[in-house]
Amino acid sequence: MNSETLDLETMRHSAAHVMAEAVKSVFPTARFGIGPAIENGFYYDFELPRTLTPEDLPLITQKMQAIISQNMPFTRTDVSKEQARSILADQPYKMELIDEIPSGETISLYTQGSFTDLCRGPHIASSGEIKVFKLTGIAGAYWRGDEHRPMLQRIYAAAFATQQELDDYLTLQEEAAKRDHRKLGRELEIFIFDDDVGPGLPLWLPNGAAMIDEIENLAKDIEARHGYVRVKTPHVTKETLFLRSGHLPYYAESMYPPMELEGVRYYIKPMNCPLHHKIYASKPRSYRDLPLRLAEYGTCYRYEKSGELFGLMRVRSMQMNDAHIYCTEKQFEQEFMAVIRLYLDYFKIFDISEYVMRLSTHTATGLGKKYVDNPELWLKTESMVRQAMNSNGVPFVEIPDEAAFYGPKIDVQVKSAIGREFTLATNQVDFAQAERFELEYTNENGEKERPLIIHRAPLSTHERLIGFLLEHYGGVLPVWLAPLQVVIIPVTDGHIAYAEKLETALKDLALRVKVDSRSERMNAKIREAQKSKIPCMLIIGEKEVTEGTVSIRLRSGEQINNYAFEGFAKGLQKCVMDKAKDFAV
Repeated sequence: MNSETLDLETMRHSAAHVMAEAVKSVFPTARFGIGPAIENGFYYDFELPRTLTPEDLPLITQKMQAIISQNMPFTRTDVSKEQARSILADQPYKMELIDEIPSGETISLYTQGSFTDLCRGPHIASSGEIKVFKLTGIAGAYWRGDEHRPMLQRIYAAAFATQQELDDYLTLQEEAAKRDHRKLGRELEIFIFDDDVGPGLPLWLPNGAAMIDEIENLAKDIEARHGYVRVKTPHVTKETLFLRSGHLPYYAESMYPPMELEGVRYYIKPMNCPLHHKIYASKPRSYRDLPLRLAEYGTCYRYEKSGELFGLMRVRSMQMNDAHIYCTEKQFEQEFMAVIRLYLDYFKIFDISEYVMRLSTHTATGLGKKYVDNPELWLKTESMVRQAMNSNGVPFVEIPDEAAFYGPKIDVQVKSAIGREFTLATNQVDFAQAERFELEYTNENGEKERPLIIHRAPLSTHERLIGFLLEHYGGVLPVWLAPLQVVIIPVTDGHIAYAEKLETALKDLALRVKVDSRSERMNAKIREAQKSKIPCMLIIGEKEVTEGTVSIRLRSGEQINNYAFEGFAKGLQKCVMDKAKDFAV
């Protein structure tokens, strides 16, 4: 980390202390959580006597500016645990943190003005060194991210060295708000959440289901051409399967609790892997059968903490683009890199240009706890992945202590148009499950060997991919992926029959189309279609009926009059087949 970055982070953390002092001046009985610097700014968590509103932020800002103008010094004091407890006796959250500090470790307090906080530091010299900031929002946050602990109120702020940097950031945030997949999901009627269903469990509306079908059809077509065969597995399975796979206890915290029937404990599945292994083991396998590529769009369920749920990006129900490849060690590099190339093919289709491939490895200290205890196989498989990536010229970065419990993996980090970064795809090596499930194949010499297993999900889940694509395209989805590709707008009721004839012809070409025959005015229908970001509108009046043509209005606003319907239909069908962004003449 360079000094410039460190200084900015120090300034942001110091500004968080100033915000806490300002909040205390407004709410003298406030209880304080933590206030770290984060990317682009800082936040602080509070327990307050009432719920904050956006109208509170200008007053807190005014108080902060007064503290900054007084140029209050930040003063460090090293104290004993007993002294810290005495000074912060009225702050239960700080007391909890103090209790967790190991005996003999230095405890430091920082004071500026009338405010003293438990903090390791460092801080800037005085409050006057704080540059430009803006309080940007209020949110709820469980204490220490635990949904069973108190809900605190978090104030977020942006902070930068210059006003221009702050203005640029706020402009980006405005664009981010427009592209937020949660907002677009509601406006475009893609998905909803409902309290009676439960948090993190999306309900896909017809438009969302149409997108899912398109993505799944794309994957099925490509996977079939790459030699995958499709399987289906149940949503629940016996506990013994996950004990055998090792997911219990490694993965227990992310699994829904078991249910018991007739003395047998069952889990809803958090992943498809063990069931695919059972399919592999269902009959004897020869080296001639390998590689065997089993694919499934299976629905899985994971109990993500409430504080970690985020729209479609972090959910509890997910439809995963899953597959397991069973291969020999000689086949490993070819199969592993075929998956990497599959990523790149998909990225071209979805116009994804910003991504980083990360090799996630184990740590020796995690063996037997976080990772399967087999150091030799960890080192061997990690070396195999490095060799495959390096020999094929694929750049990657290495991240320790982020492997799957059963092997190393390549995760692909992508960045959406609004700068939100997350893992979209994964390519994992599993060296443990073949042994656990006694998976075998007969080699060329008639001897039994264990296959290597590659677990891959190049399109992540429907949930995460669609959330990403909504932000990536700002809701202006490619014509092939758009839930409704064409809306036909008859000018009067006398033109409805012709419009319906065109609708039938387009549906016969497997295009998604509807006639808007409502009694609304034509301009209102056009505005509504544009707001819904529908790629093509066909305006049907007397001239179009008489001449057998259409007038095309694209969502960009471009108008194409008196166009042959057959030409439009064939052109749109080609756009869909070519995975084009928009219809073009």
